[in-house]
Amino acid sequence: MSGHSKWSTIKRKKGANDAKRGKLFAKLVKAIEVAAKNGGTDPSANSALYQAISKAKSNSVPNDNIERALKRIDGDSDSGDIFELTYEGYGPHGVAILINCLTDNKNRTSSDVRAVLTKNNGSMGNPGSVAYLFELKAIFQFEQYDDDLIELAINNNCLDIQESQNGITLEFDPSSFKNAYESFNSNSYKPSNAELANIPSSSINLNSSQFTQISKLIESLEDLDDVQDVYANFDIEEKDLESLLSE
Repeated sequence: MSGHSKWSTIKRKKGANDAKRGKLFAKLVKAIEVAAKNGGTDPSANSALYQAISKAKSNSVPNDNIERALKRIDGDSDSGDIFELTYEGYGPHGVAILINCLTDNKNRTSSDVRAVLTKNNGSMGNPGSVAYLFELKAIFQFEQYDDDLIELAINNNCLDIQESQNGITLEFDPSSFKNAYESFNSNSYKPSNAELANIPSSSINLNSSQFTQISKLIESLEDLDDVQDVYANFDIEEKDLESLLSE
């Protein structure tokens, strides 16, 4: 299972305090607002908005929060410019990192990202330095293994199936996100995570100690208000993952 999937599993299993959960909700709602502003408030006609809403729902953002966000944007053309930025860099042990941001201040965000990387023995990379190591995929994670679920995924042109002791991760072409999501929901399968994610084509294997360093860096980046998603090309053995989850 890819490092991204394992990182999602660790965050979900360990849970989060109210402050972190509130910050996550705010970021997911911000992504909804930006997608709605750029492409309209109808998710059936705006694929980016559909994906943003689906990701928010899979992370338990209340429907009322989502509806309020859409009402704020509907008819509002004076909400200010929000820029979508991607930074590339390196963490300890040569791990490549992609950092997606939404910001109204490019200089602030660049400075904050650079400072976190430097503080955690990482460095900012040049544009294109690591992006080629990642490929955009539609990702659905489920906490249960089910033969009918697998058959449903295959019938929806699933590209890859990754099993672990903590569930299953299904990969699709990004263009298949909506069809797959609706197919799962109509068959009463609720993903614990549904998103478009940058998945590494190759990974660097880390031990528990090395992973602790990388996780500290990723958590610090994710704590920045302007950072939406962080992707890294690491992997960790299943036994080490289980040890971390049991702590």
